[in-house]
Amino acid sequence: MSDETETTEAADAHELSPSAAAELIEAGADLIDVRQPSEFEAGRLSGARNIELNELSARSGAIDRKRPVLFICRSGNRSGMAADAFREAGWDAHNLAGGIEAWVAEGRPVDPADGKVISPPPPSADAA
Repeated sequence: MSDETETTEAADAHELSPSAAAELIEAGADLIDVRQPSEFEAGRLSGARNIELNELSARSGAIDRKRPVLFICRSGNRSGMAADAFREAGWDAHNLAGGIEAWVAEGRPVDPADGKVISPPPPSADAA
């Protein structure tokens, strides 16, 4: 097997389906939602903490290295980048494949009970 194939398979093992993510959560994983605050407030996994993707490096000390960590976003892209970076830095990091959209599509609960998945707000003119 080539190094590239082994690397791809190792990365795939950290891309968790909603059912596999639920098992990891039940086992005590730390849940980090990397979406923007408005997205997080609209609907989130119970027990998740909101640390925006652009704040993760500065706040990495708040994430326990002794527990598995599951990164979450809307579709799995932002959280996938976070999981890759944290795994490379030594965490047992995983990504919710398909994000909270996949979680909700399987009929799994979010907080608040009437929560919903929303898209991130457009970048502000000030950010340009």
